[in-house]
Amino acid sequence: MSEVKQVFTQIDEALKEDISPIEGVNAVYQFDIKDEDPGIYQLILNGEDSYTAEGRKEDPDCTLQLAGGDFGKLASGELNGTQAFMSGKLKIKGNMGLALKLQSILTSFNKK
Repeated sequence: MSEVKQVFTQIDEALKEDISPIEGVNAVYQFDIKDEDPGIYQLILNGEDSYTAEGRKEDPDCTLQLAGGDFGKLASGELNGTQAFMSGKLKIKGNMGLALKLQSILTSFNKK
């Protein structure tokens, strides 16, 4: 299993245990992974019905393009989203406000 798939599996499990980190966030994040193991993944945040998915399941509110290794670092808190964006490692389309919330959402799942 790729590192990206593993991270999304962990997030999905964390969502089933505790949705408090995403309270008040109703959004679809799409991650376009661009590297040796490309793919599209989504984080669908909708209260009790939140989940992760491989492929495009919903229309995204915020799309992020980055390499798989950078996604792993972003999810673990090793890579700051703002710095990644400013350095060109991360490209964002859609709702920038949601993109800014993503860092705290991902790191909250990492602590589980």
